[in-house]
Amino acid sequence: MILVTGATGGIGRRVVRLLRQQEKSARAFVRLSSRYSELEHRGSEIFIGDLQQEKDIQQACKGVDYIISAHGSDSDALALDYRANIELIDQAKANGVKHFVFISVLGADRGYEDAPVFKAKRAVEKYLEASGVNYTILRPAGLASNLLTLAERFRETGLYLLIGDPKNRTSIVSTDDLAKIVVDSLTVEGACNQTLAVGGPEILSRGDIPQIFGRIFNKQPIVINPPLFAIDGLRSTLGLFNPQTQQALGTYRTLLANEFFCTKEEITNLEKIFNFKLETLENFVRRYLAV
Repeated sequence: MILVTGATGGIGRRVVRLLRQQEKSARAFVRLSSRYSELEHRGSEIFIGDLQQEKDIQQACKGVDYIISAHGSDSDALALDYRANIELIDQAKANGVKHFVFISVLGADRGYEDAPVFKAKRAVEKYLEASGVNYTILRPAGLASNLLTLAERFRETGLYLLIGDPKNRTSIVSTDDLAKIVVDSLTVEGACNQTLAVGGPEILSRGDIPQIFGRIFNKQPIVINPPLFAIDGLRSTLGLFNPQTQQALGTYRTLLANEFFCTKEEITNLEKIFNFKLETLENFVRRYLAV
C-alpha cells in the first residue's frame, strides 16, 4: 500500500492516477472538503483526515509500505510543511516503511530566512536524511501546471503579469514528468537515498514565458512588469492585519526575487536515472490546452 498526502493537489492527483494506471494500491489522504471522487473512481482507497492531527496521520500510516509526501501548506508552513512531515517520517520508522518520497523545493538549502516554506522543507529534509528510512528527496523548480491559468488568460487577453526581473532564470518542469519521477523513485535504484533537483529540459528566463505563450497562441504578448518592491509594499500593509499572510508573501517574494533553475548536468543526470526525456513547457501547454 502506498500512502499519498496532498492527493487532490496538482502533483498528488497525478501521482495517484499514475499509481492506479500501474495497478498499484494507493491510499489517498484527503480533506473532507476536497474533491476526491475521481480518485475514488480510479480505485484508490480514500482516507479522510487532517494533516494537522497526529492521530489522523498515525491511522493513515497503518499497513503502509511506502509514503509519498506531496502536500503543500498554503499559508501554514509550520503546521503542514514541517510538523505533518515530521510525524509522517516518525510513522514511517515505526511502521517499517520501505521508502519515503518527499517533495521539497529547489533552493531549500540556500538559507532563505524570509521564506517559511523553504525553511520548513529544509528542516524536514535533514530529519528524513537522519531517520534511517530509505528516501528520495525531490526539489522541483516551477511547475508547468501552475502556469495553465496564466496561459488561458493570455489566450483571451494577450496580457502577461511578470513581477520582478524578467532575466531571472527558471526550469519549469512538466507536472506529469514530476509525477512519473515521484512514482519511479519508489523502485529505481539510482534514486534511493538521493536528493535530486528536478526541472524541465530548458533553462528559461522568466521573460521567455510570455514569448512561448505568444508563439503557442499566435499573439504578440503585452507584458506588464511591475517592480519587486510592489510586493514589499503589499506585505507591509497586510502585516498590519494578517501576520500569517505576510509570512506567506515572504515565500512568494523569495520565489520572485531569485533564480530557480537546474543545471544541464542535473537534468542529464535526472534523465539518466529515470530513463526518459523531459517535456518542454511549450509542449505541456499545447497538450493541456489542445493547441
